[in-house]
Amino acid sequence: FPDNLLGISWVDSSWIPILNNGSVLDYFSERSNPFYDRTCNNEVVKMQRMTLDHLNQMVGVEYILLHAQEPILFIIRKQQRQSPTQVIPLADYYIIAGVIYQAPDLGSVINSRVLTAVHGIQSAFEEAMSYCRYHPSKGYWWHFKDQEEREKTKPKAKKKEEPSSIFQRQRVDALLLDLRQKFPPRFVQ
Repeated sequence: FPDNLLGISWVDSSWIPILNNGSVLDYFSERSNPFYDRTCNNEVVKMQRMTLDHLNQMVGVEYILLHAQEPILFIIRKQQRQSPTQVIPLADYYIIAGVIYQAPDLGSVINSRVLTAVHGIQSAFEEAMSYCRYHPSKGYWWHFKDQEEREKTKPKAKKKEEPSSIFQRQRVDALLLDLRQKFPPRFVQ
């Protein structure tokens, strides 16, 4: 299997009705699951028929149930145990309705978001450049084909100016008279 398992999923439909906190690690450790490492401490514990509590005293790769929201969501963490108190998380896997996916790491999420943003910006820039024109005597200008078509199809209707009402004329006259009284005109002789 490739190193990058973000694009694949795995499911065994026979387990789905019986998934719970106790059986989810057994489901995850199925032989055909590409996310499960057969050399982990969980396999040693399973072969020696010990409980999962013994994982805390071992050193190496192990899988633990990190979060459970029965019956639909389970999160499993793959971690490297250094000592009984020190672990280094390696990967997270989530099980939604019995389907297992690898959770993307922060670098993959940021990479995806940046690529999406750059693609959008590049598309916008290319479209803007398609409207840009240049002539040595005129210089640069924008030439929008859609705008010309809209202007051609739009009927050229002249706006009819409506006469002002008596109220509007009286109000404007009153305002002008008030301004003239506040600021009388000065006559230069």
